[in-house]
Amino acid sequence: MVTRAESAAVTRRALLDAAADLLDLGGPEAVTLREVGARAGVSRGAPYRHFTGKDSLLTAVVTESWERIADQVHALRTDPALSAPDKLRDALRTLLGVGRDQPHLYQMLFRRRGHRPEELGEGLDRVRRQLCGPAGDPAADRIRAAGRFQDEFLAIVADLVGERNARHYGALLLTSAHGIADMELSGHLDKDKLRTTADELVDTLVRMVANAGETT
Repeated sequence: MVTRAESAAVTRRALLDAAADLLDLGGPEAVTLREVGARAGVSRGAPYRHFTGKDSLLTAVVTESWERIADQVHALRTDPALSAPDKLRDALRTLLGVGRDQPHLYQMLFRRRGHRPEELGEGLDRVRRQLCGPAGDPAADRIRAAGRFQDEFLAIVADLVGERNARHYGALLLTSAHGIADMELSGHLDKDKLRTTADELVDTLVRMVANAGETT
């Protein structure tokens, strides 16, 4: 017999999957609790029993995405068959892959402060979050998930440049990778004009950092 908790978990999973699909198809504007509920095949009121509104639902999608990326980078970091440069290259390509395959999600992962889902709630959504929101802080969960990715990534960088320099080079790599992904997404990384590709630029970044590690 399925328990109430198990049934609730199945419903929440269906809602998150539906929201992620809608986000991929049409961006944040396509994600409404009514449409998510319909796509998940649940009652109209079911989404509100799991999320305080659209913002908390999108925040949960973003949090799960950071966790998934962190899992992928952890797998790379602990793979004994990969060299340190290969681990770094594949970690950066993991981010580029999200930008290519899920551009709407990618943009939400890197929204600047004040433009994140949980910081946009107004009206009834904010009231629901304050008065009857589910246990836990969605914003804190997202920050922890993103921080876990960053820790895994910095551990890979440290293998190349050492602990003392990991944060400096990690910041350089992440900002560079984000710029590459953004240029590619916007269509400004024109191979005919710039005569390079995103993957070639990642390879150059990895070589530069690997060389820097050899001299530190």
